[in-house]
Amino acid sequence: MTLENNGGANGVAWDLKDLYSSVADPKLDQDIVDAQRLAQEFETQYRGKISSLKLSDADFLLQAIQQVESLYEIMDRPAIYASLVHAAKTDDATHGALVAKTRETRTKINQHLLFFDLELIKIPDDVATGLAKTPQLLKYTHFLEQKRAWKAHYLSEPEEKVVDVKTLTGRSAFVRLFDETVASMTYPFTQDGAEQKLSFQQINAKLYDADRSIRKAGAEGITKGLKEQNKLLSYLFNTLVLDHQNDCEVRKFPTPMTSRHLANETSAEMVQALMDSVEKHGATVHRYYKLKKRLLGLPSLEDYDRYAPIQGDMPLVSWQDASKLVRESYHALSPEAGMIIDQFFDANWIDAELRQGKRGGAFSSSAIPSVHPYILMSYTGKMRDVSTLAHELGHGLHQYLSRKNGYLQCDTPLTTAETASVFGEMLVFKKLLEKYQEPKVRLALLCGKIEDSFATVFRQVVLTRFEQKMHKARKEEGELSSERFNTLWAEANQPMFGDSVNLSENYGYWWSYIGHFIHVPFYCYAYSFGELLVLALVQKYEQEKESFVPKYMDLLSRGGSESPVDLLARMNINLNDPGFWELGLKLLDSMVTEVEELATQLGK
Repeated sequence: MTLENNGGANGVAWDLKDLYSSVADPKLDQDIVDAQRLAQEFETQYRGKISSLKLSDADFLLQAIQQVESLYEIMDRPAIYASLVHAAKTDDATHGALVAKTRETRTKINQHLLFFDLELIKIPDDVATGLAKTPQLLKYTHFLEQKRAWKAHYLSEPEEKVVDVKTLTGRSAFVRLFDETVASMTYPFTQDGAEQKLSFQQINAKLYDADRSIRKAGAEGITKGLKEQNKLLSYLFNTLVLDHQNDCEVRKFPTPMTSRHLANETSAEMVQALMDSVEKHGATVHRYYKLKKRLLGLPSLEDYDRYAPIQGDMPLVSWQDASKLVRESYHALSPEAGMIIDQFFDANWIDAELRQGKRGGAFSSSAIPSVHPYILMSYTGKMRDVSTLAHELGHGLHQYLSRKNGYLQCDTPLTTAETASVFGEMLVFKKLLEKYQEPKVRLALLCGKIEDSFATVFRQVVLTRFEQKMHKARKEEGELSSERFNTLWAEANQPMFGDSVNLSENYGYWWSYIGHFIHVPFYCYAYSFGELLVLALVQKYEQEKESFVPKYMDLLSRGGSESPVDLLARMNINLNDPGFWELGLKLLDSMVTEVEELATQLGK
């Protein structure tokens, strides 16, 4: 068996015993029973007493917040465990049933807790402001402020209960249908006259093949597969975009993006400045792909050539070597970071082996604050997997450090969620450059990093522009045809590539498998936000060295206890300055220049 097939990660599976010993652990069912009982007791104890609080009632409110925080941990523990065992083995019906059971139970429990948020926002403004600043409640100031930021958009309690219950058979049901449809789809791939039916993960890998005919066949197969389900996918998009529209109208959100800005703790002006800055640097992308065309020796660069490898045979990296390299990178940042990362390996908090039925992709689950994060990925020994490991461990470090803020404030908004993950990737990337001195390998590493950054910075703005166009067209034109979706997709993508890449008519269908549009409307700009933020932090690290580290670790440890603007102000970064985004964009431009110079040195 080759390294590529097993990655050296055989046996690297997580141990979930810190949550439950198994799906049959009696403590799991007991926690569900306890959560239901505690929720009912909480409702009995506090209903009708929160909205009428006075400034002198800080201790009473603190008690209520601490109780509900503890309750959420008990309620979430079974659901998180269910999601993790299901991700590890999706083809086990027991795991799927446990996921459904815990989701339904959470919805029932939440019916007893809805009143709390609704009463919090009914506290008079002057009293609420005063309470949030009392010594007893300082730990929860940001939590309380964020609850009130949504004040104008809550419905009445009976309405919220109906929405909560109907979501299971409404929006959530359509999202599940999308997920299961996309997961079950197969794509025809023809090579040497023989046709195979491949999964998306399998056929998408063909786009990274050194053989152009394989890349082209892969792209054609993806389009054919998407066309086969185009009617259903178009209907799901139309339905869920309309659902979001209706939600915005009912909850009085002035634009389709307003709710996402509130959740991300950002502003429309800040996001517009970000997107405008990215689009002004389109020439950087055009320069790179024109260079790539030259490096590949092609007369033109087609859409299926975008991910073609610059270097055919890149070295494979064993799990043991990857683990060592990643550990060393985090230890070099700080001993504390290194010791935390060591625990992920030594205590079996990572699931990395290839396994039938395992969920695709990679993630770090924060689990619950009283436990610790867990990481899932499938390690094959490729350079890209080393970066994925570093990325997810960055999330894990962030989540581990932020546990001290408690359940209500440990999680960060999407805008700062990548602060440690992308930073960790950059640390490991620099280690890889030190390790591999051969010019052709270095060129391939640099090109890979640039393309990853383009996908995170420029492509995510493209996806957001497509969403804006899609929501606008759906509102003004009614139900959209698949051809209309295709046109909007082409309009959004063309500016990123200019005349450097030819986008075919077939590429027009490639909007229809992207889950972010379905799961979380306007999710994507946060990736661009996070990447450019981290590129600025990397430059500060290189300038300040040791003095940077304590401030950075403190930033991570604060989790979601402060707004992104306030958190970054601690690092002397002003997110409200439109010019801030230029720092990261100029770094990307300099990386393209470095690749151009290296290519010239190699005579390419």
